[in-house]
Amino acid sequence: MRPSIVVSILSCLCLILTSAYFIFYQSDNNISQFSEKPDLINYDGEVISAKMGNATQKAELGRSTWKLLHTMAAQYPEKPSSEERKALYQFFKLLSRLYPCGECAAHFQLLLKQYPPQTSSRVAASQWACAIHNKVNERLGKEIFDCSNIEEKYNCGCDEEGEKESLSL
Repeated sequence: MRPSIVVSILSCLCLILTSAYFIFYQSDNNISQFSEKPDLINYDGEVISAKMGNATQKAELGRSTWKLLHTMAAQYPEKPSSEERKALYQFFKLLSRLYPCGECAAHFQLLLKQYPPQTSSRVAASQWACAIHNKVNERLGKEIFDCSNIEEKYNCGCDEEGEKESLSL
């Protein structure tokens, strides 16, 4: 075989291998850098967001967040599995880092340290969320809410007996 043909074949082979590397390895690497395994995520950490300057947006965000948290607690299982308990705990920890109001998130982190999330049952989670909400209300000079009927107040009307929906990707 002529040397020029061998060089051409080797050049083409190098080009193909280099292209394959960038197409397959680099694209997988770009995806995996954002998809850490849950056990590798640091749930305890500093607040990510800055102070929220707009008082109207801050109040609206607060009301919406409390509605979400109370409704989640009202839908939480009566007898959660250890995985469900871990998921709720991690949710609260991540919320305390990612919440868009930085000063609110910092205060929520302090509350989580003083009063760790209660995840043993629906009643425990609902009562804990109500007590934390009242701690925030107390700090802000707002009315304290009666927690005795919190689960009924935030009942979403979801089908309790129905099967859980799961989507497979």
